[in-house]
Amino acid sequence: MIIMNMPSVEVRIRRGNGAEDLPLPSQGTPHSSGVDLRSVEEGVLMPGEVRSFGTGLFVEIPPGYEFQVRSRSGLALKNHVMVLNSPGTVDADYRGEIRVILYNAGSEPFEVKRGDRIAQMVLCPGF
Repeated sequence: MIIMNMPSVEVRIRRGNGAEDLPLPSQGTPHSSGVDLRSVEEGVLMPGEVRSFGTGLFVEIPPGYEFQVRSRSGLALKNHVMVLNSPGTVDADYRGEIRVILYNAGSEPFEVKRGDRIAQMVLCPGF
């Protein structure tokens, strides 16, 4: 058995203009490893198409950590839509808007509506 002590980490997350009405990311359950990311943009992702969707979120991560942006398993299973560069890395010194690169591997168009949960984000230790 290995016991790991993870220090408490403070991460600042703020909503940018146009995202004020969307909920801040939160864990779905007390033991969820990540939080859901929602789209502030709308659009149709055609089969085989790759497109970046904004979340309206800006983060401040302490040195030694990164956020990983990953596919939501239900979205991938039911709709064949996934984060293309999963896991996408948000470095500790990045201060721009978090964007999600989605890929439609299915045979049907996929509609992204404002507020849809399009990915999940997990805080991980880095180098």
